[in-house]
Order: sequence, then C-alpha cells, then structure tokens
Amino acid sequence: MTLLHRTLWTGLMIAALGAAPLAQTPPERLVFSHAGTLLDRPGQPARGPSTIVVRNGRIDAIRDGFVVPTDGATLVDLKNAFVLPGLIDAHVHIFADDDKVRARAEALNRDIEDSLLIAVDNARRTLEAGFTTVRDLGSDVHSVTALRDGIASGLVAGPTIVAAGSPISGPGGHADPANNVNRDIEELRRARATNTCSGADDCRRAVRLQISQGADVIKFTATGGVLSNIAGGLGRQMFDDEMKAIVDTAHLFGRKVAAHAHGKDGIAAALRAGVDSVEHATYTDAETNALFKQSNAIAVATSPLDDVTVLERVRFVMRAGVVHVLDGARQAFPPR
Repeated sequence: MTLLHRTLWTGLMIAALGAAPLAQTPPERLVFSHAGTLLDRPGQPARGPSTIVVRNGRIDAIRDGFVVPTDGATLVDLKNAFVLPGLIDAHVHIFADDDKVRARAEALNRDIEDSLLIAVDNARRTLEAGFTTVRDLGSDVHSVTALRDGIASGLVAGPTIVAAGSPISGPGGHADPANNVNRDIEELRRARATNTCSGADDCRRAVRLQISQGADVIKFTATGGVLSNIAGGLGRQMFDDEMKAIVDTAHLFGRKVAAHAHGKDGIAAALRAGVDSVEHATYTDAETNALFKQSNAIAVATSPLDDVTVLERVRFVMRAGVVHVLDGARQAFPPR
C-alpha cells in the first residue's frame, strides 16, 4: 500500500469513527419513598407523612405528604414505617466470621476467595440492618478495597466502606500475622507481611504501603488485644517514636489514624502521638479523659451494650466530656 493509499485509508477510518453516534446518556433514575414518619434533622422532632425524592442515587428533595410519583419513577411504600438516615458504624471487621471457633479451626483451609464470600454476606446483612457507612479497621488491604469498590459501583449490596487495610503492628504485636504459628507458616507470613514494623522509619514504610494499596484510614495496634494469638496482655506494644511516625505519615497523606488500645498506658501514648480515634479505650481514667479532650480524639466503644460494666465505662467518659461513638452493626445483624 502506497503512502497516499495509507493516508486516504486513515482519513476514512477517522471520518467513520467521527460519524459514529455518541453514547446515549443513561436514563434518569427516580425513586419516591413515602415515609409515615421521617427523622431528617438531628435534634429536631420527626416529620409526619413525607416523600423522599431520590434522583440517580442521591436525595434530591423532601416534600410534605405523599407525593404521587412522576412517570417512570419507582415507588417505595414506607407509610407504616419510621424512616431515618442510614446509620454509621465506626468499627467493623467486615471479613470476620461470626463463628470464631469455626474460623480458627478452618483458618489454614480457607483462601482469599472464601473470606471474600463471608465479607459479601456480612456487607449485605450490615446494609439490611440499617448501616449505610462503616469503617473497616482490619482486613487484607487488597480484599477490602476490592469489596469497597464493588459496592460503590453497584456490583454487590453493602454499605459505603472506609477501609484501613491491615493494621500496623510491631513484630509480636496484636496484629502480627506470624504470631505463635509453626516455623514454616511463620517464615511464609513474615516474608509476605507488609503491616509489621520496628522503629520509626520502618513504621513510616508500613503506613505508606497500606496507603499505596488504597487504604482510606490507618489503624495501628498500640496495645495487646483480646484475640491475640500470644499472651501479650493488654498493655502498650509500640514505642512513642513509632506511634508518632505512623500518625505523622498518615496525616501527611490526609488519612485519619485509629489506634487499637485497651490498657491505659497505650491509650495515653496514642493520644499524645496525635491519633484521631482510640478503638476500645477499655481502661480509661481522669488522665486519659483529659488527653481525649485536649486532642479532640474520639473514643470508640466496641463491646456489647447490654453489659453493665461497658455501659458504666461509656457513662464515665461521656461525663468527662469525651466524644464517644458506639459500635452497633455487629449487634444489629439480622439472622442469617
């Protein structure tokens, strides 16, 4: 083919492509929800019969009474229901199996795909329980961001996920995946772990790795934990410079930081490092309450609210003026 022929052929192809019809704009999606009673403003009395107009997945208007839907709109009849905004759970592990004994027994038989199916089911149940946003504070970063993005694109049902990825931990700390396993598995897990760090510089690296894989928020384990695979207690497990390095690096990238902390020493150290929230905050006192107020950090309770001891602990920090958030999605899951 001569140069002239090639030029003419290229021109014809461009002309043909230019003449192709433009992609059609997707049709507008309208949903009219009739609410018998509607709580739409915090601290204000609930409204009577109302209509919520949702346009392309976003609330467009709230109107008094039961408005007749326009042509082509979907009607959701909630005339006999009390309707309120979606709830937010600040601390979940969406990939966790509710049956802890079964999860431990099957741990070496499960693959990523098995855990993802559990997470998809948990996401659906969470949404059906009324929670439309959750903060996942401890899952494989690749898996949880895939689920997050799948929900956002409408592939699967679930709440909006704010994902932390794998929690940052020191070797032997609460979130070290190689704790107390046989030497062969330990060697493999140590080689693959991206969330463990020793020293400030190494902890900066660990934070950057989680962010590079899509983490929206950073979590680290300032203390031991109840479900640790070693007898490490509930006291602090990271040094001041390590905690500060984690917080500063996350903030550099515009990420909030959550610290898992049970013991008072770990709670205080995390607050001094500048964390944005403390998860569990089990053993607080007047000193830590003062640090909470000074730093404007939030305490996130994660224990069942039917426990008298837990309720008293919540009342204690609230009386001190500490902003407190309660964890509820795991207790609100409907039966399978």
